[in-house]
Amino acid sequence: MSDFLEENKRNINQKLNSSKLISSKLSSSKLNSHNKISIESNVNEKNKIKIQNCINNKDSVWKMTLERLDDTMDRLGLKPGMQKYLRTPKKVLEVAIPIKTDKGTIEIFKGYRVQHNTNRGPAKGGIRYHPDVDLDEIKALAMIMTWKCSLVGLPFGGAKGGVEVDPNTVSKNELEHITRRYTFEIIDAIGPDKDIPAPDVGTNAQVMAWILDTYSMDKGHMVPGVVTGKPISLGGSQGREDATSRGCVYTLLSALKVLNFYNPNLTVTIQGFGNVGGNAAKILYDMGFKILAVSDVSACLYNKNGLQPYDISRYLNQNKTLIGYQNAENLGRDEIFNIKADVFIPAALENQVTKETAEKLDVKIIVEGANAPTTPEADILLKRKKIFVIPDILANAGGVTVSYFEWVQGNLSYFWTKREVNLKLRDIMEKAFYDTYRFSQENKVDMRTAASMLAVQRVAEATSLRGIYP
Repeated sequence: MSDFLEENKRNINQKLNSSKLISSKLSSSKLNSHNKISIESNVNEKNKIKIQNCINNKDSVWKMTLERLDDTMDRLGLKPGMQKYLRTPKKVLEVAIPIKTDKGTIEIFKGYRVQHNTNRGPAKGGIRYHPDVDLDEIKALAMIMTWKCSLVGLPFGGAKGGVEVDPNTVSKNELEHITRRYTFEIIDAIGPDKDIPAPDVGTNAQVMAWILDTYSMDKGHMVPGVVTGKPISLGGSQGREDATSRGCVYTLLSALKVLNFYNPNLTVTIQGFGNVGGNAAKILYDMGFKILAVSDVSACLYNKNGLQPYDISRYLNQNKTLIGYQNAENLGRDEIFNIKADVFIPAALENQVTKETAEKLDVKIIVEGANAPTTPEADILLKRKKIFVIPDILANAGGVTVSYFEWVQGNLSYFWTKREVNLKLRDIMEKAFYDTYRFSQENKVDMRTAASMLAVQRVAEATSLRGIYP
């Protein structure tokens, strides 16, 4: 076994030795006069064919995640045993969640919790409530969380959870019962030193409060570190609500610097106007960016003179839809891909930027606010179109970063101001971006490949150092 571990470590070091990151200066390469960067990809033919055959169906997110991991591990020269280890989730839970509805009937929902890897620390990842949740999706998102935490240097592994339910079709009372029973079913797998859940699609601070209470009642005392994304009054962190959006903005600003592409009239389109997309629109609007269009599942709003995201947010809260908003053209939701802009932020669900929608995009930079929004086929096309992509495991890592801050604050019972949180977040996001950018320039690979190689290498190294028990 020691020979296996040493051989993997030697292979990693040999592959990366020629591309160690320098800490003093960025590469001097900039965008050309058209503000675009030419990115070369050396995907080997075997994996390229497999990736291109990955179609956009229900289980494609898991297949896509594995294919991208396979390509990354081949580039790193990891041995077959290590590759099997990194492909395999550590723990997979599937639970039944029976509840008594408000009408007195019994309904049973299906829930999941997956821990992908914990070699660098406790598992960390959100819980989503959505009718399309399934095990393959949760496994993929747990794996993505492993790479995300590794890339930004957090002492966590990756996890994800979900319940197959539409939170908009159940009452608040029923939602509480679902949450508490789900927590009870996975209670032995979670904890501040084991696995720390957080909000995701369809969940919020209130759901985290119910999880906190259920877990704490079981343990007999308050355990603030069991979840993050809690209300401030229960030990939540300042800055957590818009952390993912702010992280996207910090990586975008860093990209504009290294690409020498910045002017006060930059235009932005955003797919998804929930927590990530909506807050990103507000932050960028406050900085002077022109928000040309936003969309959600109901519609796309467009105004060539710019939108007012605070006004749209108020309208959405009142009407639960974008349809009918007066100060913009109301278009079909997929029209967001047809609007020319400098920056596009996909902040909805997975597999939104497909080969078909990527063909329509006329933008210079994509900031992936959602997890796995771009299919492998679309990736190939975006490279051909010379669109600079800030990948999901980098762009949207602001959420888990401030979740880490909340976990630290809760465990220490010592809390920071919002300014402190945002400054610490900026430092981590900027360092992760520049590390990834340098690596991409030195190795002549795109940002997604660079981010994946850095993240996977760190997890593989931790695995080699710890060894395989027993």
